[in-house]
Amino acid sequence: MKHYLGVDIGTFETKGVIVSATGEIVAQAARTHKMQVAQPGWAEHDAEQVWWGDFVHVTRKMLADSGIAPSSIAGIGASGIGPCMLPVDEAGNPLMNAVLYGVDTRAAREIDDLTRDIGADVILERCGNALTSQAVGPKILWLKRNRPEIFARTHKILNSSSFLVHRLSGRYTIDHYSAGNFSPFYLADAQAWSDELAPGIIPMDMLPELMWTTDIAGQVTAKAAAETGLAEGTPVIAGTIDAAAEAVSVGVLKSGDLMLMYGSTIFIILITPERVRDARLWYAPWLFPGQHGSMAGLSTSGTLTHWFRENFAKELPPETAVIALTKEAEASPPGAKGLVLLPYFSGERTPIHDTKAKGILFGLDLTHTRADMFRAVLEGIAHGTRHVFETYSQAGQAPRAVYAVGGGTRNRVWSEATSDISGMTQVLRQKTIGASYGDAFLAALALGDVTPADIDLWNPVASSIMPKPEMKAMYDRQHAVFRGLYPATKGFL
Repeated sequence: MKHYLGVDIGTFETKGVIVSATGEIVAQAARTHKMQVAQPGWAEHDAEQVWWGDFVHVTRKMLADSGIAPSSIAGIGASGIGPCMLPVDEAGNPLMNAVLYGVDTRAAREIDDLTRDIGADVILERCGNALTSQAVGPKILWLKRNRPEIFARTHKILNSSSFLVHRLSGRYTIDHYSAGNFSPFYLADAQAWSDELAPGIIPMDMLPELMWTTDIAGQVTAKAAAETGLAEGTPVIAGTIDAAAEAVSVGVLKSGDLMLMYGSTIFIILITPERVRDARLWYAPWLFPGQHGSMAGLSTSGTLTHWFRENFAKELPPETAVIALTKEAEASPPGAKGLVLLPYFSGERTPIHDTKAKGILFGLDLTHTRADMFRAVLEGIAHGTRHVFETYSQAGQAPRAVYAVGGGTRNRVWSEATSDISGMTQVLRQKTIGASYGDAFLAALALGDVTPADIDLWNPVASSIMPKPEMKAMYDRQHAVFRGLYPATKGFL
């Protein structure tokens, strides 16, 4: 029987799965690791130890635990955090720690310089996104300015998945979805590398070869086989960023499909048939030709529940505090007795893009309890999610189906409030493993062993969360308050 290997490198943990041809999970493994913060505003991984070391560890463990023959693994898919920036030498060895995604803000000066020199409107139109700490281009310029000796020895600039693909196959590749974050060196409409907007910074041949996610990048080399225990010659796909692989794992494959990922932050991916040109949203080509991705994210979501616990529930055991607070919130009526919370406790990303935005708890009186306030926290995040959904509709791309994933789906108050406030039904799948499962499905898809529709067989729908019509009028009134609070107060800061 054929099997498929999927491995995903996260910020703090690597997860792997081996999946059968029918989607059954044959083996799982995980390994935790650390993010290095050498100084404020920096966030790094040791690519050798974390990215490759973890891949080898979980792969060998799964092969040993399952007892399946390496030759039965028909294909390999890998994903990882992104977008990242890793310079490597001619042998593919890292020349420094990998600079991570938007949590690493070291290139603020380079963002400002490139935006000024190119023009914000030009960057948005040609690249699809404004330059932010998520963009790889400014981090490449930072490398050239601040580590010239490393830049001079750099053969290629890689991200997490492309580093793994190179270690496995010897090929330097990157998928279009990941490359879309390399602004200003990736042009959205041309779907190609270009130094037209920022000439003289880096030769384009220092960037990996562009591929679609399910293109076969190469085969496992003899060296990689010896290190990992995999069979030499096993096909390796180009792979992608973890959030995209997670979306695939829950069936987000067709235009109109949306992934709503509940976590420390809310992250959203909507597949569209054409490029969405809206400054309030993020853009990248999707994993397959002819499809596009429109992304959004809230800055503080699950982190807000932890903040509330640490400040207002210190007497509760930390490991069960959020569960206890949620039970309290269930006793508070929907609408939290009129409380409305702006969840902008770390500024806000989409759709307002204001790093200086502040959180607000509005409507307090002496009758309110901790339970009301915690319900307001969860409902405030749901109002922020509805704001994103409304932005998609205004951009002409209303979601057709919402697939929910992440730890927040297990929080009944939060998940039900999201459907009640947004008016959208959320679909939940049986398996919630995440990106590594999506990697395995993408490998099977690349080999022609499954079709996109087969995700329904691999990972069937388990349940749905439907909006309650009787809640609509009340939540619509509160959403009007939610939308009015930010513009009414931002001038006070």
